[in-house]
Amino acid sequence: MSATDSTGETAMSGNTITPARAEAAGTFTGRTSSTSTLAPSRAARELDLRRGEFDLAVRLGRVRTVPHEAGGSRRVPRAEIDRVRAEEGFPEALRGWVETVGTRDGAALMGVTPGRFTRFARLGLVIPVKWYVNRYRAVVWLYLAEEVRQFAAARENARLLTGRTPEGLRGQLEAGVDLRPRNWRGRHIGFELRQAGDPWAKAAVVASLLDTVRMAEIVPDPHERAHLDRLRPARPGNPAPGSPAAPIAARIMTAQDPDEIEWLRAELAQALTEARRHRPAPRVASVPPGGRLTVPVCPPAPADDAILPRTDPPGQHSATRPGPTRSRVMLGWLRRRET
Repeated sequence: MSATDSTGETAMSGNTITPARAEAAGTFTGRTSSTSTLAPSRAARELDLRRGEFDLAVRLGRVRTVPHEAGGSRRVPRAEIDRVRAEEGFPEALRGWVETVGTRDGAALMGVTPGRFTRFARLGLVIPVKWYVNRYRAVVWLYLAEEVRQFAAARENARLLTGRTPEGLRGQLEAGVDLRPRNWRGRHIGFELRQAGDPWAKAAVVASLLDTVRMAEIVPDPHERAHLDRLRPARPGNPAPGSPAAPIAARIMTAQDPDEIEWLRAELAQALTEARRHRPAPRVASVPPGGRLTVPVCPPAPADDAILPRTDPPGQHSATRPGPTRSRVMLGWLRRRET
């Protein structure tokens, strides 16, 4: 089901999600007491990183974490801090791995216009690693600077950096191709699955990318759905329910393409089989009437190049064929409760 690529994270391609970078999977699984571990904020200071840089280093597998024995946020073993600090080129090399750029700076690194860089990203040729919603409710995509440099330096990409965009790629852009949300979801689910502690947590990661209607079809038991709801990862940026950023975050976090949805449905069914075999879901005192949650429909985002597009094309995570399939997908917002 998996294969390694060079992006340093994961990518979702058709019915496959491909974990990448072997060291990224090397998270510790044993629980460690606070006497031998550091809180993320303290670990960031010891590694000379800003907190956002530290969080990205964890996501990329550059800094490994362990669950805390008392629950709550994961922690960093003292031995891991010493290992990272002993690496050659510390701290500059570590900062280089987590450096991110937006469209303008990414274009400057490639030596192309911002418009051309955006087209590369929409086609899946460069893959976002982070995003945020600015005050204008526009989605700002961020990319790893090192990946941008590698793309620009690759000989096979030289023809894309100058001259006209090849006709096949132009056709896909004219048809509305935009793979940024889908490719980001591929990276996100890879990280969350590596951090998940048990089969139920892994199932919750997969379920978090499906809207509540589809999840209810696969998970008819309301107690199981409530358990998955409690375990689901927090949305990036953790926007407050009802805030302007909440529906945008929900849209990015919800699978849109039919083939992506079908892959997630199959993965969730398999994950549930393993989770039920591991242990039954706890029975909760109460569930929503009928065992269903309200599913709000996200309004379309304003038209802007940086705004989340309305459609993604089916097929692979890098654009290979035209003709996006438009579908209206009901998007769910589930409030996450601490476990």
